[in-house]
This record gives sequence, C-alpha cells and structure tokens, in this order.
Amino acid sequence: QVQLVESGGGLVQPGGSLRLSCAASGFTFSNFAMSWYRQGPGKERELVAFITSAGGSTKYADSVKGRFTIARDNAKNTVYLQMNRLKPEDAAVYYCKGHYELNPLLSYWGQGTQVTVSS
Repeated sequence: QVQLVESGGGLVQPGGSLRLSCAASGFTFSNFAMSWYRQGPGKERELVAFITSAGGSTKYADSVKGRFTIARDNAKNTVYLQMNRLKPEDAAVYYCKGHYELNPLLSYWGQGTQVTVSS
C-alpha cells in the first residue's frame, strides 16, 4: 500500500521556521523524484520545491528561494522541507508528491499538512 505521510506543520510566527517531513512507504522511494506543493485559501495548488531521485538537483519557486530548502534521505524514505523566515503568505496546506522519474505519469500524493503563519 502506497503512503506519503506529511508531518511537521503547525502555527508559527512570521520570521519563524518549520521543518516538514514526508515519510514514504509502499514503493521504491529512491526511484522517485519528490516535490512539495502548497495550496493556500482560495488559491491554486503551486509547486514549492523539487528534488531528483538521488538528490543531486533541486528547484524552487521564486517566492521561496533562499528561505526554503528541500532535502531527502533515501535510507529513511523521507523528504524534508526546511522553511525559514516564514511569511504570512506562506500559510497553506503543504503536500508532498512523488513521481517515478522514468514515467512521470506515475505519481503519488500525501494528504497534506497545515502551515499557519500568524502573530
């Protein structure tokens, strides 16, 4: 059974930090590129960060460059999103997604974790 389980969300003040985790099971994690997406209230889901299967390449949305860092540990089947200097506009439900690098049509989504940025 394929599962992607996000954790680490919560309430943080502007300027604060959070680290999200996404634990994968039921598939060969090391064959999958991983991404973090987010969806704020009334907004479309957007790509935040991406990392290749081996972790050798990453990409970020312009809005989070220099503040967020994506990383993965293939031994632990987990992908992380370190979020620093959080802003109110970063508040959203954050989702992790995995897609098979040899066939991007094969993809899995997690259930999401809420991040609230407020004083």
